[in-house]
Amino acid sequence: MNQPKLLIASNNPHKLQELRAVLAGVPFSLVAPADVGLALNVPEDGATYAENATRKARAFAAASGLLTLADDSGLEVQALGGRPGLRSARYAGEG
Repeated sequence: MNQPKLLIASNNPHKLQELRAVLAGVPFSLVAPADVGLALNVPEDGATYAENATRKARAFAAASGLLTLADDSGLEVQALGGRPGLRSARYAGEG
C-alpha cells in the first residue's frame, strides 16, 4: 500500500534532515520540494514564527496540491533582549 505524501516546506537541507529524523515512522512518505519539482522562496516576514510557518505551508501546499508541513524557528538570547528572534538567519548580515 502506498503511503500518502507529506511535503516538508523547506529548501534548507539541514531542516529537511532534522524533520525527517523527528518524523521517522510516521505513516507518510516525506518529500522535499525538489522531489516534486518545486523551487519556492516564501518571504519570512511575518510577525511570529507561527505566521511564517503558516505562510510557507500554504504556499507550498497551493503549489503542490500536497499535504504540507512547515516550520520556522530562531534564536532568542536573553542577554540580547530576545534578539535576534525572528530575524536570526539575517541578524549578522549577508554571508
